Amino acid sequence: MEHQSLTSLMIVVGIAFFIPILLQRFNLRFIPVVIAEIIAGLIIGKSGFNIISGDPLLELLSLLGFIFLMFISGLEIDFSVFKKKKIKDESSPDPVKVSLVIFALIISVSFALSCVLVLLGLIKDPYLMTLIISTVSLGIVVPVIKEKNLTEGLLGQIILLITVIADFTTMILLTVYAMFKDQEGMRILLLLVLFMAVFLAYRTIKKYFKFELFDNLLKGTVQLGTRGVFALILLFVSLSETIGAENILGAFLAGVIISLLAPRKEFVHQLDSFGFGFLIPIFFVMVGVELDIWELFVDRKILLLMPLLLLFMYLAKVIPALVLKKWYTWKEVFSVGILTTSKLSLVIAASSIALELGVINEVLNGAIILVSILTCLISPITFTRLFPTSNSRPSQLGISIIGANEATMLVARDKMEDKAVVRVYSTQTVRGSELFSFPHIYVDQLTIGSLEEQNAFKADKIVIASDDDLTNIDLGRHAKELGIKTVILRIENKNLQDELSEEGFTVYSMLYSTRTLLKALIDNPGIVRLITNHSKSIREINVNHSYYDQTPITNLPFLGESLILHIYRHGKVVIPHGNTTLEDGDKILVSGTPEDLGVIQRKLMY
Repeated sequence: MEHQSLTSLMIVVGIAFFIPILLQRFNLRFIPVVIAEIIAGLIIGKSGFNIISGDPLLELLSLLGFIFLMFISGLEIDFSVFKKKKIKDESSPDPVKVSLVIFALIISVSFALSCVLVLLGLIKDPYLMTLIISTVSLGIVVPVIKEKNLTEGLLGQIILLITVIADFTTMILLTVYAMFKDQEGMRILLLLVLFMAVFLAYRTIKKYFKFELFDNLLKGTVQLGTRGVFALILLFVSLSETIGAENILGAFLAGVIISLLAPRKEFVHQLDSFGFGFLIPIFFVMVGVELDIWELFVDRKILLLMPLLLLFMYLAKVIPALVLKKWYTWKEVFSVGILTTSKLSLVIAASSIALELGVINEVLNGAIILVSILTCLISPITFTRLFPTSNSRPSQLGISIIGANEATMLVARDKMEDKAVVRVYSTQTVRGSELFSFPHIYVDQLTIGSLEEQNAFKADKIVIASDDDLTNIDLGRHAKELGIKTVILRIENKNLQDELSEEGFTVYSMLYSTRTLLKALIDNPGIVRLITNHSKSIREINVNHSYYDQTPITNLPFLGESLILHIYRHGKVVIPHGNTTLEDGDKILVSGTPEDLGVIQRKLMY
């Protein structure tokens, strides 16, 4: 029996290993890996060759994979999107308000369509179907909008907010639904205990998160952070089951806690690697193994339900998306509705819970999962082809430089030569400023109010370089609150530099920069000549295009005479060689002409 379990596990893990390779080899990148894993499970399970049957070891690992998937779903929620405040513009939508209105409409339309299914005699419970139709798959939506380079745009923020709100709200409503169906409605107030535990856990962990003692224990064989995560997951899973809630809610809330703590990217990557490298693929393969799609073709009612359910899922998202027509084109509106129809993990959770409660049978469970798989295949492909693309680069708000001096004026001139849009704001005239051709805007004082009047914060990147560190810090924090991603501060106080770097600012000092450059000239003058060569520029470029994932540098046809100096990957520096491959999520430091660098950036980021 034990030998059979290990053989079954080996088959499942082997399938999970080869699926990404096959998708890459046959250029099937448009198929999400998790969908391919379910399809593979169908082939080896009840619907196919029936190689894998019910096995206690696989069932346990599948359950752990499901729990960890719910944890990752909570971890992927970026609550900072609620804090980002764009400069008020009456011609632009408020992302938070619009997203809440659209989600409220999604719930309303979903309930109306569910009632139609009840009237047709295809389902019995409209509330469960409302939750199933309302869900959105964060794991499908986020990679797609990243590939389209929409995450920093207003429409991308709206899509992300709709997904986050749907993910969080439907998870809570699913738990409430299950408690009422399980005749534990009176225990619903105990959910307050669970949320209180979340708050206490968050406050406690945050208080001790930055202790040096813990920093020293995050590496090596101890890996305290990973141990703590698994302890937190099991704690909340156990607490959820104790109060009569679903265990997946506990795992989801554990992920929310870690997300709120804003852990380092390399730590999140470590958790992703473990989950998607082992446990989660087992779960998705086993979902396919347990499905018997041949039963779906026996029941005429199910055959009628599936196309109707697929249609209703799209109607429930496209109709509410019409709210966006006030600001966006028809293609963009329909694209949002189609993309947010993608659903998978929460639908599997909802149908699994309903199956356990006896609300649905095995056949209906299989039909719901199969329709969800279809949405994950149809929606990303349709969105990619339907969403309007521009042949030109997206509009740039440019670079704002606050604080004029000889250094910032010269840098501004150099950036103008690179075809960048630059504006310099200052309270004084700099000697020789009349020789520069870019906008030099004078303000009475360097305050938030006076700079906002001159649109200084309407920029993609902002450099704050006055002589006063405290002024620079105040202006920099305001820029961060407005959602400006790149904020560069001049800070001469060495004690403040590390603290501000941890807050996400790029910090420089005139004194320390000069000292560092001099040391570099002594140690390696060749590198300095490369950096300061005015015929070449150096740019940091994000690799966000999945097409070039695992592509060797020598196979990039658009590099030209540009040179990749470094690759920043998961907090580490990789020195590139000819056979070095790029990975999705890399940051590369490239030297070349501004024109060549523009081509490379467009290829790797779009």
